[in-house]
Amino acid sequence: MPSPSRVRPPEMRPVAVATAALTCLFLAGALAGCGGGKGSTASPSPTPPNTGSFSSQTMPSALASSASAAISSARASASAAASSASARASEFEASVSADAARREAVAKNALKDVKGRGNALSDVGMTGLPKAQTGNVLAVLVTITNKTDRKASYAVQVDFEDAKGHVVETHYTGAEHLAPGQRQEPIVFSRKPPEPKLTPRLVKAQRY
Repeated sequence: MPSPSRVRPPEMRPVAVATAALTCLFLAGALAGCGGGKGSTASPSPTPPNTGSFSSQTMPSALASSASAAISSARASASAAASSASARASEFEASVSADAARREAVAKNALKDVKGRGNALSDVGMTGLPKAQTGNVLAVLVTITNKTDRKASYAVQVDFEDAKGHVVETHYTGAEHLAPGQRQEPIVFSRKPPEPKLTPRLVKAQRY
């Protein structure tokens, strides 16, 4: 009895092998494409900045011009404010100077022979005026009231002292022919600069 012959597997032809290889390559590419939509993707590399487009200037010329204009405007405003304050001070001094000069001459003459502090300190008071009202001039309102029962005139001396108590400036004022109970309020002001600061003192008051 003849031995059964073994069945040999069929040999693959070269064309079939090539076709199978191409098919695998195609499937691999398709899978890679599908995986790009659902799987993790590689992040693109960041593009470095173009440093050649950077400006080497610290401040654009237009901004520098604007800043310069703002500074000039601020300086002009400050100068205008200073001029305005000086003008207000001059107006205030002019408004009281005409009458003050005459009062000062009369009062100074009346006090030249008075010893001590005079006989009428109780009839005289003194109040500082706001510098906003006087244009930054140091000024006081002197209130003179005739508390007697007959007509009288008054002479008053006001000293302006520095922080050490030294008399820097002296002025005089007064009121003439006040009837009983009548009151007048002359203004006395310092002609010194705002600094150093001075303090007004009521030194003498004489009724005559």
